[in-house]
Amino acid sequence: MPLEILLILVVGGISGIAVILHLLGLTSPRRLRDAEDARAAWLREFPYELPTDITLSADQRAALITTQAGPGLVWCLGADTVSRPLSGSDLSVTKNGLRVDFHDVGAPHARISLPDADRQKWRDLMRTA
Repeated sequence: MPLEILLILVVGGISGIAVILHLLGLTSPRRLRDAEDARAAWLREFPYELPTDITLSADQRAALITTQAGPGLVWCLGADTVSRPLSGSDLSVTKNGLRVDFHDVGAPHARISLPDADRQKWRDLMRTA
C-alpha cells in the first residue's frame, strides 16, 4: 500500500474516532455529581481521613472537604479527580475564583472557579488549614 494512502487512512481513522467520542459526550470534562461523589474521590486518596463536611463549587468541578485533620480540596482534572489536604498551601484570589498553590510537584496548583458570593465563604473555610 502506498504511504500516501496509509497516511490518509490513519488520519481519517483517528479523526473519525475523535468525532464519535465527542458526539457520544465522552470528551466533556468531569464534574462532581454530588457530595457523595466528592466524598468517594477524597476517600480514594485519603481513606483514613473521613470527611465531616463537603462544599461543592457552583460549577461542580471542585469540592472543599472538611476532615478532623483539617480542610482539603478535591478538583476535577481531565476525566479524573485530584485530592490534596490544604495544610501548608498558599491561597490567592483570582479574577474568576481562587488559586491554591500546593508545595507538591505532583499537583503544584489548582484554580477553582467560584462566583463572588461563594469566594469569601471558601476563603474562610480554607484559612483553617
